[in-house]
Amino acid sequence: MDSTPTYSSPLGVIAALAWRELVRFFRQRNRVIGGLVQPVLFWLLFSEGLKANALGYEHFFPGTLVMILLFTAIFATISVIEDRNEGFLQGVLVAPTQRLAIALGKVLGGAAIALAQATLFLLLGWATGSVAIAGPIDALLVFAAMTLIAIALTGLGFTIAWRMDSTQGFHAIMSVFLLPMWLLSGAFFRHGAEGWLGGVVTINPLTYGVAALRWRLGAGETAGLPAEPLCWAVTIGFAVAMVASSWWVAQRR
Repeated sequence: MDSTPTYSSPLGVIAALAWRELVRFFRQRNRVIGGLVQPVLFWLLFSEGLKANALGYEHFFPGTLVMILLFTAIFATISVIEDRNEGFLQGVLVAPTQRLAIALGKVLGGAAIALAQATLFLLLGWATGSVAIAGPIDALLVFAAMTLIAIALTGLGFTIAWRMDSTQGFHAIMSVFLLPMWLLSGAFFRHGAEGWLGGVVTINPLTYGVAALRWRLGAGETAGLPAEPLCWAVTIGFAVAMVASSWWVAQRR
């Protein structure tokens, strides 16, 4: 008798879990309102507050875009903890499906939510002339960079949330690790800073995602930024590494 396990269609599992994340988001009115208000609020506050800054609002726009991706992607992965506490995750884990499909479904669903909010913010900036997009190729590359960053950050959040039992602990990790990761991504500190701060910015993979957006958004001075091919290589590698990390933790108890 053949004892080889029969798995469900990976694509079906990925699509079902990703769709569930989107349905859960749109059924929670507070999250929908917050998802619409947050980009608008950030755009209003930053556009007005940074008018007098010597660097100009366009310099900070890519960092703000990544901040929206970070917060939305990370908060979306709180659903991993909620699913475990509600028993849904245990049911998925005993189903005849591959753990990679489970990880990808959760990651892609959270990344889609983050990407939607960031796209709204981007459109606001473009429509008001706060940021320049030279042409269709630049727009496509900006969207590709945002997608990679969203997947990477959602995968990172999944990896952290998988082993946690409480949302309070998740928020603590976010405060001491993920928020400094964004602050030290070149969003506010200039590239090429000296000392230990410059070293941390250099080894931070999120730095290269911010720089990739800055290259294509006409975001002020590009002198001192990492080379654009390097930015894309690191950002793609970051996304792949975080998906692999999600897969790895999903295979463990």
